[in-house]
Amino acid sequence: MKVLITGIGGFVGSHFAEYFLKEEKNVRVYGIERWKASTENISHLMDKIGFYGECDINDIVSMRNILEKVKPDYILHLAAQSFVPTSWTAPAETLKTNIIGQVNLFEALRSLNLNPRIIIAGSSEEYGFVKRNELPIKETNPLRPLSPYAVSKVGQDMLGYQYYKSYGLNIIMTRAFNHTGPRRGEYFVCSNFAKQIALIEKGRQKPVIHVGNLKAKRDFTDVRDMVRGYWLVMQKAKVGEVYNMASGNAYSIKETLNILLSLSEKKIKIKQDPERMRPSDVPVLIGDSTKMRRLTGWKPVIPFEKTMQDLLDYWRQKV
Repeated sequence: MKVLITGIGGFVGSHFAEYFLKEEKNVRVYGIERWKASTENISHLMDKIGFYGECDINDIVSMRNILEKVKPDYILHLAAQSFVPTSWTAPAETLKTNIIGQVNLFEALRSLNLNPRIIIAGSSEEYGFVKRNELPIKETNPLRPLSPYAVSKVGQDMLGYQYYKSYGLNIIMTRAFNHTGPRRGEYFVCSNFAKQIALIEKGRQKPVIHVGNLKAKRDFTDVRDMVRGYWLVMQKAKVGEVYNMASGNAYSIKETLNILLSLSEKKIKIKQDPERMRPSDVPVLIGDSTKMRRLTGWKPVIPFEKTMQDLLDYWRQKV
């Protein structure tokens, strides 16, 4: 059985590959990345995977060439511009990469008459502005995206459904709520806090942590629970359907910061940075993953405090 991970060198992609190699002995893992140098997260796996380091999803020819070589049974499509603030400064690039890149994947598969099971990695950001009486958020909730990134993910979601209906591709859409853990990019909120604390502990930053909006509430899941969920969805979910992936519990950004600060012996002040504030922000995101849980039996098992400890320890080693 062959699994192809687009964006394998990223946060989720590296953990997904790691999970497969540990838990699924009869699976061959392949991965693509835009840059051959994007291997830091998977350097310990390179001799165990089939890696293609110069495959840009914006280039349909390179996509087709890789797909023709691998002929995957499953695809986890993660390759994307995934940082919300960047989508404000580069909206066109975000839309192009996330939407046109996915079209290239679908069209390349169609041209080769390949029809693997494809998981589209959507986002809770698609829901955007959510009313209090709509919490926790079900898959049937209206989509009111509040960032160019969220709009791009809605586009990916709708394209997945359209290609399923129009061409019979075996596409499953997921909407993952916030996930974090070791190897999370430094620009994402929990990881950014953890890196700053690690730098302060090493004496490389003054004992002041810079923050943005601390009032927003997010539904966090450990990435290692999330990748296990993706594999269950790949095997058991119904094609053409959309599934929330969430813990069902929300922490304010301030609460996540307080947990991380409690794990350090340093006395650290908090300072709000206007540059870290978004033009618009989603106040609360809490997901209802009942649909997925009933179908697959999945549920998160790693406590959030453990996730934060592992994330901080990751940055302590890295800095």
